[in-house]
Amino acid sequence: MQYRPFGKLDWKGSALGFGGMRFPVIDGAYGEIDEPEATRMLHRAIDGGVNYVDTAIHYHEGNSERFLSRALKGGYREKVRLATKLFPPYVNEQEDFDRNLNEQLGKLDTERVDFYLLHGINRRWWPRIRDLGVLEWAEGAIADGRIGRLAFSFHDDLPIFREIVDAYDDWAFGQIQYNYMNGAYQAGTEGLRYAASKGLAVVIMEPLLGGRLAEAPPAVQAIWDDAPTRRSPADWGFQWLWNQPEVSVVLSGMSTMAQVEENIASASASGVGTLTDAELATIDRAREVYEALCPIRCTACGYCMPCPNGVDIPYNFRLYNYGVMYENPRAARGWYRFMFDESRAMFEGDFHRVKGHAAQCVQCRACEEACPQGIPIGDWMPMVHRVLGEDVSYDEVTEPS
Repeated sequence: MQYRPFGKLDWKGSALGFGGMRFPVIDGAYGEIDEPEATRMLHRAIDGGVNYVDTAIHYHEGNSERFLSRALKGGYREKVRLATKLFPPYVNEQEDFDRNLNEQLGKLDTERVDFYLLHGINRRWWPRIRDLGVLEWAEGAIADGRIGRLAFSFHDDLPIFREIVDAYDDWAFGQIQYNYMNGAYQAGTEGLRYAASKGLAVVIMEPLLGGRLAEAPPAVQAIWDDAPTRRSPADWGFQWLWNQPEVSVVLSGMSTMAQVEENIASASASGVGTLTDAELATIDRAREVYEALCPIRCTACGYCMPCPNGVDIPYNFRLYNYGVMYENPRAARGWYRFMFDESRAMFEGDFHRVKGHAAQCVQCRACEEACPQGIPIGDWMPMVHRVLGEDVSYDEVTEPS
């Protein structure tokens, strides 16, 4: 495992961090973690050198923290820095800061969390928790030992990112969505460098766009196949990040042991400035092809869920994008129809849960307020159903702007 400087801290983080959002689950139920397998994966990662573990109050329907309290026993808790997060929608008054943190410490079965993040803050939620005194409250929680250091995760535009970085002198790090497709999106490369220039570590989330960059469509796979260096699509994405000195830790929400093994191997072979000009040009070509292929920039983060009308928004978008990017609308339509037959035999992997189709959308647009990507979900859903449910050609619909 490679280790990298972590901002102003006298500590180095492992190049690869373990994200607690996508543990393997039982029968497709997001809240029911497959604890034996997830524990085996987590222990393998830590034994392989991972020393940063990241979770949040609402991951796996609130069970990620509970799982980690058990999985990190037996000496594993002492081997990692543990981060969890405060979700601003759970805060309505100042007393909620203590209530949330104390509940999380109880679920984690610990008296202290190494890093506590203000989660997903943006132009809407940052003023709200700032004006409730979150920074002053956090200083108190650091003083009484419940929090080691304060950090934040971010989904919004660069000017807001700069404002948040500058609002507090003692952030440990900022966590941003960043990958070779998002260099000019949200905080982007400019935000990465700005935070680092202020002494913050930068932790990367969505390094593979919710797994989308790990499954290359034919046109992109052809680029990887022609490259002078042989790598998996996931490894290309990770190495692009680790090539940059400002990147401290790259999080991966791993769901299988195979992903753990591959990612440890990738991290162990990583380094700043290790990609050649030819390799960087290969990634540039892949980006151009992806940008031309992918119609909906959904990362399956799940913040739009649950839908009050039962629509599984990320899954519908995944199917729609799959039909376009992999040039396989027939398969996308088959999965779209199959997912509503509750008596059917279950698929394996990502396709084995009964999910709600796009036709259930009533355009209430509550989801759009929560979407970090700013996707006009209510405009997309009727189109998704026309293409996948009514066999209208992709070419016959007009995409929302």
